[in-house]
Amino acid sequence: MIEVKQLEIGYKKGKHPVSVFSNMNMNLNAGDLVGLMGDNGIGKSTFLKTITGNLEPLSGDIILNGINLRQYSAQQLAQQLSVVVTEKIGGFNLTVWDVVASGRTPYINIFGKLSEDDEAIVIKALKQLNLLPLKDKLIDELSDGQRQKVMIAKSLAQQTPVIVLDEPTAFLDHTSRHHLFNVLKQLCTEQGKLIIVSSHDLELMKSYITRSVTMAEGNQLEVL
Repeated sequence: MIEVKQLEIGYKKGKHPVSVFSNMNMNLNAGDLVGLMGDNGIGKSTFLKTITGNLEPLSGDIILNGINLRQYSAQQLAQQLSVVVTEKIGGFNLTVWDVVASGRTPYINIFGKLSEDDEAIVIKALKQLNLLPLKDKLIDELSDGQRQKVMIAKSLAQQTPVIVLDEPTAFLDHTSRHHLFNVLKQLCTEQGKLIIVSSHDLELMKSYITRSVTMAEGNQLEVL
């Protein structure tokens, strides 16, 4: 589902490229729950931003479902891949329903109206994260943990075959962390999704993941 070939990741400092990690090769398949591991500063977030199209590779290729990532339009990519990050979001008077429903944006018509099927998908995503009772609450009224669940529910509502989560358990309590990973594992086993998770909670991840990608100093990459 995702093939990484001779990938070099990094960023531009002015006109000059700064390499963070290179010589990355791996194949990640439908049904895999992948744990991305490595020390702080090793390049995990840079890697996730690159495979999700938010950063250009310095060199090499990322193939998503047989097509080079560079060939996808923004809308096409949003139908294939969804992302959950840890940054706090401002509410702007948006409700929980509004935010989760925005996951349907890549599919709705030009008038921006949800169909009955879209609404059913949003309700299902809310139920999966135990958020349905909060659907009418403003985002600004929620705790950090509740907001994080809302962003994960938005990703589920997007219904992409690939989901990427960067530190999704950062604001969650112990019970919510295990519930989240149970949901993720269920999506992999029952719907064949490819899910890639970066987290510092290694013991939790090792209890659920089916594959691991470990980044280490000296461009050492271990894919199991």
